[in-house]
Amino acid sequence: MTGLWRSDLIRLGSASSGLLLILFLVVHLAGVIPSLIAPAVFEAYASSLHHAIWLPLLETTLAAAALLHIVTTLLKAIGNRQAGNSAALISRRGQPLAALASRSKVAAGIITLTFLIIHLQQLRWPRPLDGNERAALMAVLHNPVNATVYCAAAITITLHLIHGGEAAHRNLGWLTPTNGTMIRRGGRLLATVLGGGFLLISLALTVAAVS
Repeated sequence: MTGLWRSDLIRLGSASSGLLLILFLVVHLAGVIPSLIAPAVFEAYASSLHHAIWLPLLETTLAAAALLHIVTTLLKAIGNRQAGNSAALISRRGQPLAALASRSKVAAGIITLTFLIIHLQQLRWPRPLDGNERAALMAVLHNPVNATVYCAAAITITLHLIHGGEAAHRNLGWLTPTNGTMIRRGGRLLATVLGGGFLLISLALTVAAVS
């Protein structure tokens, strides 16, 4: 019974933290879109955000969610391996992309975490001066290596979310034969919008930076 409760808590922690991080990505993408179409609005938003008194609490919450997601995901992987669940994953629904996303979830998570650290070092430690956020991002993307890393990270995030959205609903017990198709399609659509959005923004700002 203790092992069962531990397994349930690990699944709950992984799913809830993952969904919270997806929510952050939605908000973050909405926040950076104006950098392409309304730079003044983007700078005002960035300045207001970074001066908000609740920002440290938000950052602490996100850091805790990320740490919880990493730990619980690793514990799940270890538990599956110890239970002998080492069979190669194949798509039973004729969807090789979903199978690839599932097989690569640990690698995608590691790549995403590595990118996050790089991103924070480049644009948050220290933070650009007010009114300089877009210029700082474009300066980073002016470097071809950085531009490649940002684009690769967007693709990796897409792949990771294709697996994560469905897995989170399954771990929370929300995935049923009735709603399974809708959740899978909705999750993949969201993954494509988020990853594709970050990819297009990275490409557009790279072009603007080098032109």
